[in-house]
Amino acid sequence: MLRTRLAEFFFPARSETWITILRVGLGLQITIYALSLWRDWNYLFAANNNGLISRDLTEEILSLESPLIPRLGWLAALGGHLGFTEEASLTFAWCCLVCSGVCLLVGFLSRPSAMAAWLVHLATRSSGGFIAYGVDHFITIGLFYLAIAPLPDSHSLDAWLRHRSSKMDPQRVGFHQRVLQVHLCLIYFFGGLAKCLGRGWWNGTSIWRALTRPPFNVVDPNILLRWDHLLPFVGIFICMLEVLYPVLIWPKLTRGIWLVSIVMMHVCIGFLMGLYSFALIMIILNAAAFGADFWYGRLPDKPVFPQNG
Repeated sequence: MLRTRLAEFFFPARSETWITILRVGLGLQITIYALSLWRDWNYLFAANNNGLISRDLTEEILSLESPLIPRLGWLAALGGHLGFTEEASLTFAWCCLVCSGVCLLVGFLSRPSAMAAWLVHLATRSSGGFIAYGVDHFITIGLFYLAIAPLPDSHSLDAWLRHRSSKMDPQRVGFHQRVLQVHLCLIYFFGGLAKCLGRGWWNGTSIWRALTRPPFNVVDPNILLRWDHLLPFVGIFICMLEVLYPVLIWPKLTRGIWLVSIVMMHVCIGFLMGLYSFALIMIILNAAAFGADFWYGRLPDKPVFPQNG
């Protein structure tokens, strides 16, 4: 009985809609990410004392954790053996990131593009450890799940070029989505629990500090002062929203309410703190994990092209 229930939970029959959402969303995210860093790319990731923070120092510290974590230094060393300068090697890494992002957007060479985007972004995040923050970790998580997901999906250019829809096992598709769903539940639960353990989220001081600390002070402090009596309620609401996420995101009765609430929370974070990239990746992950279920069943995936034979 327990074995049957576990099998039904971890291997539900699901459509490919969530994979399409994740692929297109991450393609957009990676493309924006790479283009936003174009002017400062070499300055941020140059070795020795030529960059903002020495890449050599960052990678030496990274080696203490594990010598197997991908880093841009590997690509620069390989380029040096082939006769390329460090600047050329870093530019090549940037081009790979842009190309993989564009390919994911349209679904061309979906699997290689997802793997290339994951590896290059992971290397970029690792080599820029001192300037990386939450958004980089969540992009890496999303790219990892996309790289191991069943690809290509039926709505990709790959499927159009093959003139047929993909023949994925719905339970295999459901398993990959379920793992992403469980991962998100753990992230929100422990993030909310950590907030609940601090006094600042109960009296509103954490909200005040988050909105007034440079460079996130987008909102005029005078406006916050007028509405300061609401800050404790906002802090408590965020704590409850995250802690109860793993409980209320599953039932159909509350899933829509909780999904919309969590998306609106990230929209507010994006506009009120200027964290647009962070808001975008969290909305993409939530939309892929739980938003696709709104279409599954009512708008099931249909073959884009007639089956051959």
